[in-house]
Amino acid sequence: MQVAAFIFIQRKWEDDKSHFEKMLDYFCDIREPLQLLIFPEGTDLTANTKARSDEFAEKSGLQKYEYVLHPRTTGFTFVVERLREGDNLDAIHDITVAYPQNIPQTEKHLLNGNFPKEIHFHVQRYPIETVPISKEELQLWCQKRWEEKEERLRHFYEGGKCFSATGQSIIPPCKSELRVLAVKCISLLYWTMFPLGMLALLYLYSFAQWYFAAMIIFFVVQQKIFGGLELIELACHRYFKKQQKIHDMKVKSD
Repeated sequence: MQVAAFIFIQRKWEDDKSHFEKMLDYFCDIREPLQLLIFPEGTDLTANTKARSDEFAEKSGLQKYEYVLHPRTTGFTFVVERLREGDNLDAIHDITVAYPQNIPQTEKHLLNGNFPKEIHFHVQRYPIETVPISKEELQLWCQKRWEEKEERLRHFYEGGKCFSATGQSIIPPCKSELRVLAVKCISLLYWTMFPLGMLALLYLYSFAQWYFAAMIIFFVVQQKIFGGLELIELACHRYFKKQQKIHDMKVKSD
């Protein structure tokens, strides 16, 4: 995750804002295709988090939700505004996830073999031209999407357990049933063989043991000293960007 430049946060906006700003500016500077996945609720739905969400709804005069938590719009609006300023945002995809049978809540459920039998996704694309510009309107826009999520999930769980009005799942036009099945089989084969292969390498070859030990030491040390590989990458980018500006100023002065 550090290698992929994930944005790690402290869940305190006073501490996270500066880091968000630097990372988003970095993404805009390098001009690489960006997919930024965020969860405005900030956590998963449990009895405790629902109680806090209901308390917030009472204080703010908002509707209490049963199937979602009220979103935290501060981070969402900041991300949208920053990426929009950097001309690195073409659309927002609103994704709603539903589990028609069992809903694993923790890693313990997965270790016990309680995997979801089915996962349903509802995806709505909003081109950035259709998204409000002002911060206040953007907050209302986000809250409106969550009202729609609540109603969508209510119909899902109280109805036919399907997002489609036809009662059947929809395969995107770019895919097919055969392709989906092939991806499932390949993924299952890969994630079954890969851990076994790594264990075999560690057991049979000393160079693999030394490599794994060196990587563990490297990641632990750099995490303690620098805070993560993504921060090293960010610092290098800012340094070279500063040097480029100095060079450009010298060229202009000459």
